[in-house]
Amino acid sequence: MQTGAIILAAGVGKRMKSKTNKVLHNLCGKPLVEHVIAACRSIGISRFYVVIGNDAEQVKAHLGDGYTYVLQEEQLGTGHAALQVAPYYQQEPHVFVLCGDTPLITGATLQRMQQIHREADADVTVLTAILPHAGDYGRILRDANGQVCGLVEAKDATPEQLAIREINTGFYCFRADKLFQALGQLTNNNAQGEYYLTDVIAALYRQGGRIASCLLEDVREALGINDRVRLAEAEGILRQRIREQLMLNGVTFLHPESCLIDADVTIGQDTIIYPGVVLQGKTTIGRDCVIGPYTHMVDCQVGNGVSIEHSVARQCTIGDNCLIGPYAHLRPQTVLAPGVKVGDFVELKNSQIGEGSKVPHLSYVGDATIGTGVNVGAGTIFVNYDGLNKHRTLVEDGAFIGCNSNLVAPVQIGRNAFIAAGSTVTKDVPADALAVARSRQENKEGWVLRRRQKE
Repeated sequence: MQTGAIILAAGVGKRMKSKTNKVLHNLCGKPLVEHVIAACRSIGISRFYVVIGNDAEQVKAHLGDGYTYVLQEEQLGTGHAALQVAPYYQQEPHVFVLCGDTPLITGATLQRMQQIHREADADVTVLTAILPHAGDYGRILRDANGQVCGLVEAKDATPEQLAIREINTGFYCFRADKLFQALGQLTNNNAQGEYYLTDVIAALYRQGGRIASCLLEDVREALGINDRVRLAEAEGILRQRIREQLMLNGVTFLHPESCLIDADVTIGQDTIIYPGVVLQGKTTIGRDCVIGPYTHMVDCQVGNGVSIEHSVARQCTIGDNCLIGPYAHLRPQTVLAPGVKVGDFVELKNSQIGEGSKVPHLSYVGDATIGTGVNVGAGTIFVNYDGLNKHRTLVEDGAFIGCNSNLVAPVQIGRNAFIAAGSTVTKDVPADALAVARSRQENKEGWVLRRRQKE
């Protein structure tokens, strides 16, 4: 069924008390509105009409190209917002109308709505839910035959209508021509003085239109984000959903509630996630890994069989069978080949480490290319900054860097070269050479005794 989607994202969002537009607030790694869009994309929808108003440029800048943006200059209600799309609407015969602040909706629910809409040959299909206490949600009105005949906002409802437990979730699938025809006939004769999208339902009913309904199985999917309390509630629900799906796909969580996994993270089978792990952005973890405890990764690609403990990594690539931590810090543009060991209190930045090389502990490696089979001794510093510019260091295959060495870039350490412990290397070292760059030791016999006698 050829279907477009209108995303209503023009609201003020005053209760968020934020300089950030409400639909752009982050939830599990991406803005609220992108979760709604992702649910649509999962069922094949590719054309989106995003209605913007407040912070319009902010929303456009964040979402980027690929959308038809429609400006609602005056905030005159949801019906008025949807009507602004009419001049821009393309050829899709059916269209979803969705709110940009309802991030928990799933593709499965939208697919079910679409199926009911198609089978009923409906002019509109409304997603409803049953709540024990309907609160300030709009109520579903039905005729004597049980067909939906209208919706009423809580502010406009009679006491009898307020007793209804079936509520309007704010999700609709319309025949596009029927929607825009009915939108043009709306009035604002209500408590808010606004043009309600919900009034379209009663208008279609009066015209003999076919109105179908789809009952929401998990009412949490309809949660709208109006303030930070609701945002936190939605985050808890979505993170639980993410973890459960990963567990069903073969990932072990030893204490699921303590782990925060973003929506776009992927984790391979038989990987074990220890407590306190935070995986953000588009991080990918391979199979048979052990991650954590207390590890934080952002936009990293991790191979198979990797172990990472008590460490932080951002925008890194980690090859198969690497051993990281505890207490390592991998900064952006770090690339580890398979079998690399990065030990405790090691910081890597913009560096490539070759297969089987080791940086075991207490070292800083910045702006370096290190070959295969290299050993970097404890306390080694790659001195990459001269106060004005960053410079690179090249360490070729098989080199051995002794403890407490300083490699002052730009410098090249040749294949199988050996740097004596405590050296400060400022010149290139040829292959197979020994570099000793430290003062000669001198022992003064009896110096301590003579000093004490003077005291």
